[in-house]
Amino acid sequence: MSVTTLDPRTALVVIDLQQGIVGLDTVHPAADVVTRSADLAAAFRERGLPVVLVNVAGMAPGRTDGGAAGGFTPPEGWADLVKELDRQPGDLTVTKHQWGAFTGTSLDMDLRRRGVTQIVLTGISTSIGVESTARFAYELGYHVTIATDAITDTDAEAHARAVGTIFPRLAETGSTAEILAALPVLAKTV
Repeated sequence: MSVTTLDPRTALVVIDLQQGIVGLDTVHPAADVVTRSADLAAAFRERGLPVVLVNVAGMAPGRTDGGAAGGFTPPEGWADLVKELDRQPGDLTVTKHQWGAFTGTSLDMDLRRRGVTQIVLTGISTSIGVESTARFAYELGYHVTIATDAITDTDAEAHARAVGTIFPRLAETGSTAEILAALPVLAKTV
């Protein structure tokens, strides 16, 4: 479903645009995802809407971690958010240790305290951090919108499946331009 409207209290949630992730070989250029996410962040801030910058600082150990948790030691600066996001003092920063941004974090509580009823998602990787966060947000009752030109993945098939099959079932999807076009309506009601 394409973008129809945004709730008056919509938050932007940017997934894993950090030094160690944006350097991966992705389906669509990570630089484009960063630029579009930064454009959305600036527009949300301009309207006084929450911006949530999520990074991952490793995974909690588990039986299905593929060995990543036990065998991966991130290099210095790996979890640092990219400068292009222009992190501001009013932004929420969430550090996660799971695929999704809600599990094991205070994100749900932080959003509810701000009266947020909808989230717009961007980031890397489409089929992991973005999809996990979208699914959990949907289950928590948030309206979910995904900026499909501001997400990418390391796996083309996984990206296509998420965008073409999974996201239309739990979210509205659209371009950064469509989401930006919906934001001026919010400015009048906030």
